[in-house]
Amino acid sequence: MDQAVLRKAPYFDFDLLREQTEGLVREHAGQDTQLRGALVEFLKPLVEGAHASAKAQLEDDGDGRACAAGLSAFQDELIRFAYEFTTTHVYRAENPSTAERMAVVAQGGYGRGLLAPGSDIDLLFLLPYKQTAWGESVAEYMLYLLWDLGFKVGHAARTISQCVRLSMADMTIRTALLDSRLILGDEKLFAEYLHRFRREVLDVDARAFVEAKLAEQYSRHSRAGGSRYLVEPNVKEGTGGLRDLHTLHWLAKHIFPDQAEEEFVEAGVFTPGEYSSFRRCEFFLWTVRCHLHFLTGRAEERLSFDLQRAMAERLGYRDHGGLSGVERFMKHYFMIALEVGQLTRIVCTALELKQLKSVPSLNALFAPFNWRRRAKLRRTSDFRIENGRISTVAKDAFSADPVNFIRLFVLCDESQAALSPEVLRQIRANFRFIDEDLRRNPAANRLFMKLLTSARDPEAVLRKMTEAGVLSRFIPEFGRVVSMMQFNMYHHYTVNEHLVRTVGYLAAIERGQHTAEHPLASEIVKAIDNRRALYVAALLHDVAKGRGEDHSIAGARLARELCPRLGLTASETETVSWLIEHHLTMSLFAQSRDLNDPKTIKDFAEIVQSRERLKLLLVLTVCDICAVGPGTWTGWKGQLLRTLYFETEPMLGGGHTELTRSERLSRAQDALRERLSDWPDEHLDRFINRHYPAYWLRTDLDVIAEHARLTRDAEQRDSAIVTHISTDAFRGVTQLTLLAPNHPWLLAMVAGACTGAGANIADAQISTTRDGMALDTIHLEREFDRAEDEERRARKIAASIESMLMGETTVVDVIKSKATGTSRLSAFCVEPQVIIDNTLSDALTVIEINGLDRPGLLYEVTREISNLNLDIASAHIATFGEKAVDVFYVTDLTGKKITSSSREALIRERLTRVLRETQDPELELS
Repeated sequence: MDQAVLRKAPYFDFDLLREQTEGLVREHAGQDTQLRGALVEFLKPLVEGAHASAKAQLEDDGDGRACAAGLSAFQDELIRFAYEFTTTHVYRAENPSTAERMAVVAQGGYGRGLLAPGSDIDLLFLLPYKQTAWGESVAEYMLYLLWDLGFKVGHAARTISQCVRLSMADMTIRTALLDSRLILGDEKLFAEYLHRFRREVLDVDARAFVEAKLAEQYSRHSRAGGSRYLVEPNVKEGTGGLRDLHTLHWLAKHIFPDQAEEEFVEAGVFTPGEYSSFRRCEFFLWTVRCHLHFLTGRAEERLSFDLQRAMAERLGYRDHGGLSGVERFMKHYFMIALEVGQLTRIVCTALELKQLKSVPSLNALFAPFNWRRRAKLRRTSDFRIENGRISTVAKDAFSADPVNFIRLFVLCDESQAALSPEVLRQIRANFRFIDEDLRRNPAANRLFMKLLTSARDPEAVLRKMTEAGVLSRFIPEFGRVVSMMQFNMYHHYTVNEHLVRTVGYLAAIERGQHTAEHPLASEIVKAIDNRRALYVAALLHDVAKGRGEDHSIAGARLARELCPRLGLTASETETVSWLIEHHLTMSLFAQSRDLNDPKTIKDFAEIVQSRERLKLLLVLTVCDICAVGPGTWTGWKGQLLRTLYFETEPMLGGGHTELTRSERLSRAQDALRERLSDWPDEHLDRFINRHYPAYWLRTDLDVIAEHARLTRDAEQRDSAIVTHISTDAFRGVTQLTLLAPNHPWLLAMVAGACTGAGANIADAQISTTRDGMALDTIHLEREFDRAEDEERRARKIAASIESMLMGETTVVDVIKSKATGTSRLSAFCVEPQVIIDNTLSDALTVIEINGLDRPGLLYEVTREISNLNLDIASAHIATFGEKAVDVFYVTDLTGKKITSSSREALIRERLTRVLRETQDPELELS
């Protein structure tokens, strides 16, 4: 680090600057506009140098709060200089009247003496009783000077009476004025303003302010996504961010306006430990925020994926203990967000009670615990409920009986009462009593299992236990994943939040709240025998993440150790362990395997082995996918899971018998004859004779019937290319069925047309007839709410395919017509992988590709497969955030499996090369 750059704030010499600008004044005497322009050009390097010095200081000592304080000090001095320059050389008041007094005041965040590199500057020009021409001119000149220097300046010119009146009517203005700080000007005027603001506003209307700020905080959290565990958090406005600390500061400042922040401990706002926590969180968040502004060159507040890795490197996080550097940085961030949540929950509630303690809430009047039950509770336990909040009867409630740590949350759930600030402080002070003795205590574990499986709202109570710091200590295995994020675009939340939400979805499905969206899961959850095991598996299925090994296997091992402690039987323990080990299996089979291939169903049935496990795994899989985040669950995933369930269930009932190939062929054709019984025999025979045996063995009856109608339509229209479009909102797909002359690159053309239309292929079933036609069924992920919009997009895709087949356009033109961005994807690295497996199907070779997703990838892969002289029988397309996982069932051109090791090596090499491609691909068909 160049020590010469490490200058102290305010980063320039005021007297020297005054001397240096005297020459500009002489050069442009009498030319105010030219003078301002020359001054701006002179000051620009000064501003750039100040920001460079602040950045150098930040990189040297890592103190973001000091950086923000330094930038605020620089801004103060620059504004003082601007005022002096303006009143001395431009609008000099020779004999100023009392009306020409002025105070320039910093307010808002700038008023607190902290300014991020890209933040706005909030100024108040305080006037004695009315604006004068002189005051207006001075303020205008200063503002234009600051704007020309590139600063974003918010400003107001008000009298003291206006400040008082507006702050009574507008809580935003009052909040900004709370942190008023005199930069320069009339000290008596500013002192009079402070006196009237405190006497006429702060002393008479605290309750309304507290209510408004808490309501504003709730609204802000809702807009930011609700959870403090969103994996792309907003450092300023997000839950657990700086604004939460600001809210705490504002509430305390309103109630204790004469106290500085460091005096809030003496005033009783903070305990000494809480004040240390406040400072620690503030230091970290300011450091992150200042680095973020410098990194992006703008007032960026969101830690998006494309910034997280660079931020982790700037802050010195390295790979360690199974976590990458960026994951360790984000875990630290979420730990701070959790601490901010704990702190603001305690202190804000205490300040709220201080103002609202005489007002019982409406919720309290209708709470489950009436006054009789509350009185009995106080007589028979260590807790009491007052004003809708739970507190302890004695200060030693937790040290005398640590089981009370769990009893408290049982009571919290049963009474639907909040936790008082006192009880939250007592929990923090007594963490040492959540020890191995408590973890082994049978009563404590029984109570916890009651909470998990029988609570009114298990998701809410588990989240409260997490944020109070109890759950991570009672179940240390869970504690290891608190605040842990996975650096990918698939998971929306940290691991602990995902697990709690999984339990929440399970409870909601069991209560019948998702029957429309999850009909099968809602039905079979009523018939499961191992309900306790299912809840425990939902809570623990990802607890082994970040350990440097397969988290499913490691999690199963942890479950065998933990479940007996929780009171589960040996049989339940084995069920939980099996569910955790296989919690991804059903999703993998459903989304990546051909469900029309009997081998797929047989393989899955061998893993599951019983109907009870099949039910449990289906429900757990549904809850797991839903809890990943908004938009992750789709109707198509639901359809795949239901298909796999219904295909597997008969094989687990003991009544399934293996049919011969010819018997299965005959049954499929007979079923079609029965379905289309109104068709003439010659039409049915002609359709049946067009298809190879494999078609009948792999294709669903509904699809075959649709194909038959499409084929008849083509014959009647005497058309070589026909399409049929149908939408299904419940399954979340639009189905495009295509009959066309077979072409080696037909699926590649389909993929290109979908890319051009901005559509994602979820699944593709490809068939070839004996007379050289291709009969393909393509399932597109649904994007629009209205069926008409889906059909319009599908018709565009169909038209593009037909145009390409007829040679009227090329895939290049179609794909390049759709501009797509890849900035978020560029933050990730997915190691390309090509897996070739001949054991997953009796008749087909399965190729699985894993790589970084990008626009046009499916087209490039299918084109390369076609160039390798392979026939694609079916394609199963899945995207997990930034990761593409596509599976193709293929044969060679003679309809045989790929068995040559040299051929496999060539396929693997060519497809890996496609996956590694990072530049714009060459789109022409070879």
